[in-house]
Order: sequence, then C-alpha cells, then structure tokens
Amino acid sequence: MNNNSIPEGKTFSLSREEIDNLLKSVPAGIKEYINELEGQIRNLADIGVALSKEKDMNKLLEIILIEAKRISSADGGTLYMMTEDKRLKYEIMMTDSLGIHYGGTAPEPVPDTIYPVKLYLPDTGEPNYHNICAYAALTGKTLNIEDAYEVEGFDFTGTKGFDKRHGYRSKSFLTVPMKNHEDKIIGVLQLLNAKDLKTGEITPFSTAVEVVEALASQAAVAITNKILIKDLENLFESFIKLIASAIDEKSSYTGGHCQRVPEITMMLAEAVNNIKDGPFADIHFDDKQMYELKIAAWLHDAGKVATPEYVVDKATKLETIYDRIHTVATRFEILKRDEEIRFIKKRLKLESDSSLNEMEKKETLKKLRKGYRSRIQQLDDDLEFLKSVNIGGEFMSPDKKERVKKIAKYHWEENDKVRDFLSKDEVYNLCIVRGTLTPEERQVINDHIVVTIKMLEQLPYPKHLRNVPEYAGGHHEKLDGTGYPKGLNRDEMSIQARMMVIADIFEALTASDRPYKKGKNLSQAMRIMGFMKADTHIDADLFDIFVREKIYDKYAQKYLPPEQVDEVNV
Repeated sequence: MNNNSIPEGKTFSLSREEIDNLLKSVPAGIKEYINELEGQIRNLADIGVALSKEKDMNKLLEIILIEAKRISSADGGTLYMMTEDKRLKYEIMMTDSLGIHYGGTAPEPVPDTIYPVKLYLPDTGEPNYHNICAYAALTGKTLNIEDAYEVEGFDFTGTKGFDKRHGYRSKSFLTVPMKNHEDKIIGVLQLLNAKDLKTGEITPFSTAVEVVEALASQAAVAITNKILIKDLENLFESFIKLIASAIDEKSSYTGGHCQRVPEITMMLAEAVNNIKDGPFADIHFDDKQMYELKIAAWLHDAGKVATPEYVVDKATKLETIYDRIHTVATRFEILKRDEEIRFIKKRLKLESDSSLNEMEKKETLKKLRKGYRSRIQQLDDDLEFLKSVNIGGEFMSPDKKERVKKIAKYHWEENDKVRDFLSKDEVYNLCIVRGTLTPEERQVINDHIVVTIKMLEQLPYPKHLRNVPEYAGGHHEKLDGTGYPKGLNRDEMSIQARMMVIADIFEALTASDRPYKKGKNLSQAMRIMGFMKADTHIDADLFDIFVREKIYDKYAQKYLPPEQVDEVNV
C-alpha cells in the first residue's frame, strides 16, 4: 500500500491480522522497538486509569514515583510538590539499594531535617538556578544529567554529603517538571541512577525520558484534579458548617446543637463499623458513606433557618417580645393597691361611726386588718404560683390549670374599664401541659423538618451524597410509626437515619441551654432513652451499642459540665 492509494483527507484502518502480516516484513530490531513502544503506551494508559481512581493523595504520589522508577529502571527517586510560598517540598524519597523509603504510605515521613528547596535565593531574590530541581521548576525544562559529579553549573553539595553518609554514589539524574493542564508547574519528579537491567551498572537516562515526561504530565493533571476536588469538598463542608453555625447563633438557647449532633452520630457510626457480632456484624460504612452521614448530621436542622426566633427562644409560657409575667405582676400590684384603698376607706368610715363604742371599733378594725392581710397574702401567693407555672416543665396537673382559670376571673380596672384579670391567650399559654410552647407553636417547630427536607431535596447532589435528605429528614421519626413528618416505621428507615434519631434525642436531653428545661443528668437522660427503647421509639439494637460502647460517656466527658455527669446504671 502506498500514499497515492489514500485519497486526500481520508483515513484508513487495518485489522489486527493485516498489522501482523505487515510486521512480519519489519526487521527484528525495529519490531522489538515497536513492541516496546506499544507496551509503554499500554502501561501509560493503565497508569492513567490507576491515577484517576486513587483517592488518597499519599498513595497517588507514591504510585507516580514507583511507576516512574519502573519505567526508567531507576534505583531511586524523589517527588517534590510546590508550596504556596514557592518552595519544593519533599513528599516521597526512595532509594531501593539503600532500603530508603520516606513519605507516601511508608511508616516514616520525610525527616524534618530535609528542608524544602527554595526557588529563589533568600538574600538576593534571584532564581535558584544552581539547584537542578529549582531549575526545572522555574524553567519548565527537563534536565538529564549523566554524572552529577562531573556536570558544571549545578550545586550537588547536598547530594555528595548524602553519598558520603550512606556510602552511595549518585550518578545519573533525570529531573522532570510536573505541568498540569494549565501549563503550571505543581511539582518536580526526580529519578536517580538508571540501571542496566542486564548488567546492573549505572547508566544515563536515555530511551525512557519521553515516557517519564508523559507520565509526569499525566500525574500533574491527576494531582491537580485531586486538589481541586478536595478544595471543592472543603468549600462545601465549610459552607454547610457555616449554615449550621448560623442556625446555632440564631438562638442562644439552641447554640451548639447543630455541631454536637454530628459528633454523637459519627461516634455511633464508628462503633457500628467496629462491631463484630450481633445484627450489625455485616454492616460496614465506607469512607463515602461516613462522609455522607456526617454531611446529613450537620444539615439535620437546616430548616430552622426559617423558624421564627420568638418560637425557638420562647423561654417561658407568656414570653412574646418580652415575658408578659411582668405585666401580670403589675396587675397584681393594682389589685393590692385597690385592696389597700378599700381597707383605708373602711377604716375611716369605722372611725367616724358614732353608733359603736371604742371596744367595738377596735374589734371591728382588727377583723378588717386581718381580712386585708389575708387578701394581700392570697394575691402574693397567686402571683408566685403564676410565676412558677409560667416557667414550664415536664407536666402540669389539672388542679393547677383550674387554679389558673380561677385567677383569670379576678377583675381589675384599666382606663375606667373593668377587665378580666387574664386574657384568653394568657390563660391558654399558662395552661400548656409540657414545656413552654402551645400546640400551634410546637407545630411551627416541628415544621422545620418539612422545611429541611424541602431545602435539601432541591440540591443537586453527587451520587455519593444523594441520601442526605433522607438521613437528615428522619431524625424525628419513631420506629413505631408515631413520629413526624412522615410517620415512618423501622423498616422504612435507613440505619443512618435511626442513628440520627438517637443522636438528636440524647443531645436534646442533656443540653443545658434549652429555654424550657434544664439539661438532664447523664443517668436521667439514659433512663429516659431506656424507656424510649422499650416503647419502640428508638432502635433497640443501636441503643444497645450506644450503651455497650459507652458512647454516652465519651460524649459526656467532652461536652457536658461536670455537675451533669453522674454514674449510669447500665
């Protein structure tokens, strides 16, 4: 086949059989070169796939150096990465014949005594062209040196010192800049002492230079991609934590809740990962699943950004913009003033009554004074009672509600109008059975879950984060189906969502900053959660792990004040 047989602008292809037939006529030396080149291309393709799949940066850098050493038959090598202050930091060092392996996946990092290479001289600020790595990084050129001891123009003092300490002879060097897709130098790949595979002698780097340069280019792109992905993940995570912090800052009473729930959740997830027996023996969350759960935990209360502060911060039953108990107290002062006026009028009338003798007046005044003091004492007791029920608690008995309604029927005068002592709204709020929120206000609080789910379902998640709305939106569900917002039962909930239920409840019980209650002691919180386990409100198996692995205690030691941490009867 000749060139004239190919129409201009056209291409042609050959089958494998046709290629093999053509190769039969090729001289053996050329055929060997073609086979070697084909193998190198395949190796580069395989390396490219491996680099794109590797998530761990240390492993990625190590793969790059090991493959470069293999391609070039080098005895040693070093991989440098560019720092923000324009230096080349040693990331991995390897010399096979000396058994040296620092950095990467090795147990020993690069020693602190090996300082980064400066690209610019500190005294003059001039480019450090005397160092071959700095030269490669500054110029973007590959340096292929046959013998470091004989080359001129470069400073190999450090290399010679290394050789003297280790009884080694550094000879051939191949120093390749690593350029990414933007033609930016992000590091340097340096190989040491190419070996003849047949004789073992040290030789110059020759045939593999172009392949190593191609590998360095592939590696630079892979490293840049990993850095960009990591930067995006850091930005995403920081933004999520910013939202959580904003929600915590929105209310001084719930501050820290969005930060503490992820701690408990991840403690429980790690404990499940370590369990070797029981119903979760076969469950193991990989790094992506753990990250997904952590993001969900940080976002579990995202909907509270839309919850009004007057509801979230309602510390007492009568609180609105201010605590209306102070207004009620003022009304009591008016009632007491009126009682005093009535007493004084009756006393004056008694003193001017000529139909009574002095003894009768004295006895009558005594009764009047006693009645007055009794009435004042009653009003003081009523005020203290309203102050106590205004605080809220775990339960308000029916007799207390009746007393509130009785006090409400008192009358007081305002602007010449006689009014009921308590308004219907005040009575309604003071008769709240549990906590400080009315059913309507509690519904507003509960709706934050619906808002959370709606918000999170609108985000375009990557595949490994698609379960975030389900995990975050399920932390108020109960395993018996009586929770909200969807009334899910155990079989309809993921393990991760069930973990978040436990984490959210435990944090809420022990939190010392709620407006409607004091934080429970550790033993009280665990006892309540024990009842919830018995009532099938929380996952019994997960709670058993929570208890057995003492997650409650680990959390308490870190986050609870000493006065709340007491002995738990397991």
